[in-house]
Amino acid sequence: MRISTTRSALLAGAVAVTLSATALPAAFAAPSATAVISEVYGGGGNSGATLTRDFIELANAGSAAYGLDGLSVQYLPGAPSAGSRWQVSTLTGSVAPGGRYLVAEAAGTGGTVALPAPDATGTVAMSATAGTVALVSGTEPLTCKTAADCAADTRIVDLVGYGTAVVREGGGPAKGTSATASVARAASLADTDDNAADLTSGTPSPVNAAGETSGGGEDPGGPGDPGNPTEPGTVRIHDIQGTTRVSPLDGQAVTGVPGVVTAVRTSGSRGFWMQDTTPDTDPRTGEGVFVYTGSAAPAVQVGDSVLVSGTVDEYYPSSTTQSVTEITAPKVTVVSSGNALPAPVVLDAKAVPSKYVPSAGGGSIDALPLEPSTYALDLYESLEGTRVQIADTRVTGATTKYHEVWVTVEPKQNPTRRGGTLYASYTDQNTGRLKVMSLDPAAPVPTANVGDVLAGTTSGVLDYDSYGGYNLQATALGEVTDHHLKREVTRKQKGKELAVATYNVENLDALDDQAKFDTLAEGVAVNLSSPDIVSLEEIQDDNGAVNDGTVGSEATLKRFTDAIVAAGGPRYSWRYVAPEDGKDGGEPGGNIRNVFLYNAKRVGFVDRPGGDATTPVAAVKTKKGVTLSVSPGRIAPTSTAWDSSRKPLVGEFRFHGKPVFVIGNHFASKGGDQPLHGRYQEPVRSSETQRVQQAKEVNTFVKSLLAADKSARVVVLGDLNDFAFSPTVGALTAGKVLKPLITTLPKNEQYSYVYEGNSQTLDHILTSPGVRRFDYDVVHINAEFADQASDHDPQIVRVDVNAQEHGHGHGNGHGHGHDHGGHRGHH
Repeated sequence: MRISTTRSALLAGAVAVTLSATALPAAFAAPSATAVISEVYGGGGNSGATLTRDFIELANAGSAAYGLDGLSVQYLPGAPSAGSRWQVSTLTGSVAPGGRYLVAEAAGTGGTVALPAPDATGTVAMSATAGTVALVSGTEPLTCKTAADCAADTRIVDLVGYGTAVVREGGGPAKGTSATASVARAASLADTDDNAADLTSGTPSPVNAAGETSGGGEDPGGPGDPGNPTEPGTVRIHDIQGTTRVSPLDGQAVTGVPGVVTAVRTSGSRGFWMQDTTPDTDPRTGEGVFVYTGSAAPAVQVGDSVLVSGTVDEYYPSSTTQSVTEITAPKVTVVSSGNALPAPVVLDAKAVPSKYVPSAGGGSIDALPLEPSTYALDLYESLEGTRVQIADTRVTGATTKYHEVWVTVEPKQNPTRRGGTLYASYTDQNTGRLKVMSLDPAAPVPTANVGDVLAGTTSGVLDYDSYGGYNLQATALGEVTDHHLKREVTRKQKGKELAVATYNVENLDALDDQAKFDTLAEGVAVNLSSPDIVSLEEIQDDNGAVNDGTVGSEATLKRFTDAIVAAGGPRYSWRYVAPEDGKDGGEPGGNIRNVFLYNAKRVGFVDRPGGDATTPVAAVKTKKGVTLSVSPGRIAPTSTAWDSSRKPLVGEFRFHGKPVFVIGNHFASKGGDQPLHGRYQEPVRSSETQRVQQAKEVNTFVKSLLAADKSARVVVLGDLNDFAFSPTVGALTAGKVLKPLITTLPKNEQYSYVYEGNSQTLDHILTSPGVRRFDYDVVHINAEFADQASDHDPQIVRVDVNAQEHGHGHGNGHGHGHDHGGHRGHH
């Protein structure tokens, strides 16, 4: 299979750590005396592989032909997440008695030997090391994700789990799969419903219905491939692209497709784009296509007129993304050079529709006819591989370490005060966002911050990837006009105001560079004006990712608080509850946790012993109001809501003689959610389920405090990993026990994080009705800048604790909705 080997590998690693390897009951599709899955290989095209494609081989142990019309083979990742789906390859024909039937799946970049002519072809990029394959009566995707659930699904004819797959038959999955090894049944085709016993590892040996085996080393063009084309064939690029997202020629060989080379990519996914200079009149059918050359550098130049033969393939960067239509295993003839390029399509506010994407009721949009005049994603899909041009576009996502920058071609679409584009609701997508990258390694995208302008024209080809969707692969870049975005400085709290802040410091540990400590410390001491309490997220243990059982954070916090003093801030004390080793998610070995810093000269911490990793904190009603059973403590730490996730930290503080309860949070990440730009619409937010459970736990605890003292001052804050309009925040505020302060700001300032060019809110401060008078501020110092100490902006609320007795409800509170005094320039 072919996947991006840079960031996707890192992402896969990050997601994998959240999955628990729970022993599951075995799946049983009653032992088959007829059709069985006889061999499974997911290493096709991988580095070191001989074969160029993944495959699934079926066999018939019976005495009569086994019909396959209306059946399918389906694939599930070895460790399925809530968002994983079975991928379907449909079958036709039959398997002869004692015969084989070969299903070819995705091709990769490695390997030299083609499969024998397949009897069916799918597009599934199978894992070489772990996965589950099922032969299914029907073509609807299975929905089971566990061995037990799959065992109960009567549509499954046979099932094979391999590697470390959690869905398998019998005592365990078949072992030994790799880039060079498949798992296969013995010649007897015995099926005892125990994958580990029935299939063994060996050299891949695919056999098709005609009895042919692999050999000869031909490219996927197949036996008798005539070599480089000499004449244009009958197929044009618009025939390949078709009127939907998936090519009508997917998996088929094409010969002599003509075009002019418009761009060349020499690193990463190597290849070139070509475009037909005689387009048809259908706006749905694209005129550009990517020719994937694999490990070979493309031997063409921009302006070459070429003829290309190869195999049409739909490449899916991940299981939830849309695909890129490509010609793979190409044979290329250069007819002439120095030809004029087709004029680029201009992308601007007039050209791009305001609607984002059609709905498929949560299903795939792959087969829907494109409507490029109605939906932005349909327009972009119709231009996939085509030359496009943008001009004078505002930057909405700062340049990243991967040399990417986000811009908008719709400047009036939900603008923020500082030049971004606000993500305001699930139904109001920002259609003008595009990611820009440079195809010239010697001239990468320039450094830009949100609000800057990519001035002049930028042109190139429109591509698609899993990190944000459609993007402009630039062959000519505009220049950045610097709008001098400033890092904000919030005002100093007054003597009577308790200043409470939240800051996600992005996996800070004692082994980090001093520069990271210094920049984060300046954020606290200068930009936040030294709050009285700082609730920190993503403080790691003292040796970070070293996984040796260390759980303490004393060295990390000593370095950080020393750096704050050096930056002109106070000497902070700290409180936290150390997690159990490996139980709170985040980077493996890092033992991430929430921490309170507090300035003991301004505010007191009430220590109540007994708080540890597994002891729940409780509200205790007294004659003088409510107190905590332990302080610091954790909310319901053994609840399943907090599995592999950070537990909330609760502390009891006293300011001017008044108790204040602070709850620091870091809810479960959004990893595993289907992307906004993906093939499933509307996307499933599978990670939301756990965050809603977490929000309910915190809401229940806040209600317990207010039941004991309805005027209790409670500040709930942290990285909730969700939006103000999300069900998570709805569950957290249920019963109006908390007010989300982000909603008190002007609409165009309601953000603290920038993702894929969208300014949005993941971090929050919420207050109980007992907090009568407050001043709230999001302090923009990171998220909008290419140079950032964290990917989150901190927030602060200044509370007048003595205002409690005056009136009822959330009176006199306001967000800080104007320019800040004392702006700072770039660091």
